[in-house]
Amino acid sequence: MRGGGLHFHFHLWLVFLFALTAASFGLGVENQSVRCIAAERRALLDFKKRLTVVENRLVSWTSEEEECCNWIGVGCDNSTGHVVKLDLDAMFTTGEIGSSLLELKHLSYLDLFSNHFHKIPDFIGSLSELTYLDLSGNSFTGFIPHQLGNLSRLLCLDFSRNSLSSFIPISFDNMPALQRINFEGNNLEGGIPKSLGNICNLKELNLNDNKISGSLGVVIKNLSGCAKDSLEALNLARNRLTEALPDLSILSSLRKLSLSGNQLEGPLPVSNGKMSQLVLLDVSSNSLHDCWNKYMILTAINLENNDLSGIIPNSLGSLQTLESLRLRNTSLYGEIPQSLENCTALKLQDLGDNKLTGIIPPWIGERLNGLNVLRLRSNEFHGNIPSTLCRQQLLQVLDLSLNNISGDIPSCLNNLTAMAHLGSSMALIPLVGITYTVDFIGAIGINFHEHLLVVWKGFEREYGNTLGLLKSIDLSCNKLSGKIPRELASLQGLINLNLSRNMLRGSIIREISQLKSLDSLDLSTNNLSGEIPESMSELSFLSMLDFSNNNLSGKIPSSTQLQSFNATSYSGNPGLCGEPLRKCPGGEPPKMPNNGGNEGDEGLFEPLWSWRYKYFQLVSKLTDWIKLTMALMMVKLQRKLRLKE
Repeated sequence: MRGGGLHFHFHLWLVFLFALTAASFGLGVENQSVRCIAAERRALLDFKKRLTVVENRLVSWTSEEEECCNWIGVGCDNSTGHVVKLDLDAMFTTGEIGSSLLELKHLSYLDLFSNHFHKIPDFIGSLSELTYLDLSGNSFTGFIPHQLGNLSRLLCLDFSRNSLSSFIPISFDNMPALQRINFEGNNLEGGIPKSLGNICNLKELNLNDNKISGSLGVVIKNLSGCAKDSLEALNLARNRLTEALPDLSILSSLRKLSLSGNQLEGPLPVSNGKMSQLVLLDVSSNSLHDCWNKYMILTAINLENNDLSGIIPNSLGSLQTLESLRLRNTSLYGEIPQSLENCTALKLQDLGDNKLTGIIPPWIGERLNGLNVLRLRSNEFHGNIPSTLCRQQLLQVLDLSLNNISGDIPSCLNNLTAMAHLGSSMALIPLVGITYTVDFIGAIGINFHEHLLVVWKGFEREYGNTLGLLKSIDLSCNKLSGKIPRELASLQGLINLNLSRNMLRGSIIREISQLKSLDSLDLSTNNLSGEIPESMSELSFLSMLDFSNNNLSGKIPSSTQLQSFNATSYSGNPGLCGEPLRKCPGGEPPKMPNNGGNEGDEGLFEPLWSWRYKYFQLVSKLTDWIKLTMALMMVKLQRKLRLKE
């Protein structure tokens, strides 16, 4: 969101905020012809008395406004006037959930997401008409009340992102209609009760990021009641499950499975290859080894942070529907097998942090023409960058850093047209990470996040929700020679460019000023010479710059932006001068006569450079915060839209 695209994206942001506002507060006006029930109106007012509402967000809830069906967050039945929906999503309220809700005897939808309530009341189990209950993102502690088992009509239950502890209650036997359960991000302990496996309509179970312990085999056995035929998505990531992987094929309808971040070991059982519905498998960050079989319709595989310790098997080439392949940090060695050229649906390929050798296969550019992300970082590849990579018109992230690649940077990289678009290409490129993050599991959103580690601004960062916004080229720490191709300047959407620690020579191209979106630029530790182009002063959104350890000379161009960087950004260039380095010879301004009493004036201006540096550091952090906030609000909007469908 830089440069020429700024105004467009500002207007797009306003449209987005308008849509979000409409999605969040539209409930208050959808039933204007309906008269609310007086007793239910009084119950709502009593409920409000027990709340502390930030910024008077329930301003319409007053005794003067008799028509409670028009109140913010209240939805009524069009024919009877009964309150059937209470949506106080992200009202940032505190206080107590009052028992006056029991007067809303027709309430079927209760959403208190993202508030600051502390205790789940026992009477919640008496709201017998509820089909949807979302108490996620609050400050709830203690037990999950066993009275929940009385909600026999409930379809969706979401208690995620709280601080609930103790065991999962066994009272789910009486909830036959339940389809979605989300307890992600709590402190739940122990195992999974058999009662969960007896919910015959259960489609989605998310227990990610808890303290569930014991044998995974016992967990699967407890889920092998009638739920085994209906369960489509199971997320048990980041728990304390142990032992070898059991036979998972008993869960015959399973489409998406995450077991990452546990203490599992051993290979995947051969029987798991019979899971014909499985499209997403994430067993990363365990102690698995030699685990590969044919999963014919898989679209995403994440085995990163395991000790596979072998070559990439040729059988991977049989997965022709595969869109995301993550084998980062798995101790793999050898060459990339040519069979992977058959995986023509690939959008994300991360083989980084291994011991892979050989040349970068030319067929990656010839056959895998739908790639959005190619990460081969930190391996032992040699040879040239194949010119066929220039055919990747959808590529947004190219990371070939920390290898032994030599030769020139291909001038044809200007054909990476996705990087030429200003701003976000999310609408243009359906990046697989964005798809799974938003759409993985229906209404309550059990997320299997696609993410990527990228070195940006000198630090390794993990991108998840904002991955679709990133456009980056990192060719650092290789043996590249020759000049920086002028054609790179046409990639005007590029946000991160890192060519550091190579053997590049020649001058910094003047056309670099065309990279208006550039936020981070690292050309350090090369053999670049000549002056820094005056046009560099036009890169007003640059927040990280490193030209150190080259042979640059002359005066650093004068601009608020370039002088805001620390002197270390220019160090190791003996011929460079000017702020923030030493003054250039003959460049000192004539001394003004001392009129007395002004001896301290110079001290007034001395701190300006440090303040200017801090200012741009602040702008950089603010930019990152805006990107994160935008991504989170987008997820919330899409969540709202799904609920209205």
